[in-house]
Amino acid sequence: MRGRLFARRSATSTDYRRPYRPRVIRLANRLMRGLGGRGWRISLDESSLIEAAEERTGLLDLGDATFRQPMRVLLRAIDEEARLHPIGRYITRERLISTLATRMRLEELVRRHPRIESERTTKPIVIVGLPRTGTTLLHRLLASDARIRTLSSWEALSPVPLDPAGADLEERQKRVANAQRAESGLRWMAPDFFAVHPVDALAPEEDVLLLDLAFRSTVPESTLRVPSYAMWLEEQDQTPAYRYMKRVLQALQWQRPAEGEHARWVLKTPHHLEWLDVLLDVFPDATIVWTHRDPQQVVPSFCSMLAHGRGVFSDDVDPHEIGRSWLRKGTRMMTRAMDVRKRVGDARFVDVRYGELMENPLAVVRRIEERTGMPWTKDAETRMRDTLRSEVQHRHGVHRYRLSDFGLAERDVDRALEHYRDAFRV
Repeated sequence: MRGRLFARRSATSTDYRRPYRPRVIRLANRLMRGLGGRGWRISLDESSLIEAAEERTGLLDLGDATFRQPMRVLLRAIDEEARLHPIGRYITRERLISTLATRMRLEELVRRHPRIESERTTKPIVIVGLPRTGTTLLHRLLASDARIRTLSSWEALSPVPLDPAGADLEERQKRVANAQRAESGLRWMAPDFFAVHPVDALAPEEDVLLLDLAFRSTVPESTLRVPSYAMWLEEQDQTPAYRYMKRVLQALQWQRPAEGEHARWVLKTPHHLEWLDVLLDVFPDATIVWTHRDPQQVVPSFCSMLAHGRGVFSDDVDPHEIGRSWLRKGTRMMTRAMDVRKRVGDARFVDVRYGELMENPLAVVRRIEERTGMPWTKDAETRMRDTLRSEVQHRHGVHRYRLSDFGLAERDVDRALEHYRDAFRV
């Protein structure tokens, strides 16, 4: 059945300027462009989005106002720079409404259950590293340990109950079903993307999606062309976003606690590299697990992921622009992270090289757990071996990419990231 519903490919396309588009989407875009010429357009106006979220939830409280300026900067950038096709604009509007609705639901949940704010997120393990350095595999292996609490994909999309008065089991089933529909929709619209970065409604997901709720994350610039927002964000204090993320984690933990003496969260996203100073201020007892891989492999792989992601929402994808902007971004992330590490010292960090993770993943995970005071158990090892059997490389197709597709040469990457390669011998 799945083979009839979704396109299958043995390898990903490298024709980034012409993204794959199902025929139904092409026809819908053509129709909606025609309607746009008659004066109708999908609104991304701030008041329209908030009114839609209020109608969807029956709630009014959006929490602290620190999200409003970044939201306005983002909305302006989307309108002026993103070059979305009509369906991409519609999906973006729905995502923004959902973000606002989640903020409203969180405020209502905390109002009903104020002890949520007393939940302790103790000694989290935080996986960071340039994208495409093995962070997803490492995240899923650690998540296999029953003592560890991770953010599931369905929780990232709906971290709080859709109905604060609903039954727990029914609510969870609704939220899981919504995430599974979103997964199926993405698989239909962009089958190549799953070979680049597998998405599973029930699997662990990056907590950068929780930073989205504060409208201060790199998700928009990863999936849309919004350079003015990206540059603005780099100059802003990220403390409100990390404090809000902690609040969401408290709500998630209240709903589904991690259990046992050594229970803790495992967080993961490359976004944290850029803001390790803020992360450690908000989570002062965190252990940072930093993954490393040769940038010559990392940069084209990540640029390819971005190009496939942007192709979901836009017919106008410029791979050379992606190459230039994200080599600069990756260099900034690495420079800032290395500066923070110099200030706080090596004791807070565990380094993992891509080669050792691929060669002996259980030894890597055991080293991390024991470093953070978690005794190694036979149960954890068994669960991780089960995960390794399912996390087979290329199970969704072969991810193809070349540095030259993004207007870059090896010397560009060497020049930009030489300080990182020398410091960590990668």
